[in-house]
Amino acid sequence: MILSDLKYSERIEMLHPLFKRAFDYVKTHDLLNTPCGRIELEGDDLFINNVDPECVAIDQQVLEVHRQYIDIHILLEGEEIIGWKPLCDAKDERKEYSESDDCALYGDECSTPIKLFPGQFAIVWPEDAHAPLIGEGKIRKLIVKVKI
Repeated sequence: MILSDLKYSERIEMLHPLFKRAFDYVKTHDLLNTPCGRIELEGDDLFINNVDPECVAIDQQVLEVHRQYIDIHILLEGEEIIGWKPLCDAKDERKEYSESDDCALYGDECSTPIKLFPGQFAIVWPEDAHAPLIGEGKIRKLIVKVKI
């Protein structure tokens, strides 16, 4: 997992060929005032889910993992906690991995809660079991999906 601020994104843009395109788009568009929904940048290889979900208590959220995509969670408004645990330590599988929705779910407690504020992002890799949307109230965020 990588945690940083959008103003420092250039430091990690070389880690994947599509990261720069994603961060450039986010920095040059007013996505807080753009309607929620999917924004396609490079078809299924790079897209953004612009969402305004309600957060939940930490004990109500499960860990999720993906194999086909790297997630970049970018907070636009509110406060969000993303729970993290190494996938190798996750044992309580609740939903077996499904290729069609690129997701498996685990009921383990997260080992590290990470608080995001507007303008910050968290990058989660396939080995990062993560539990987003922990907190109180509605937030506005982007989930950038980057094909591996």
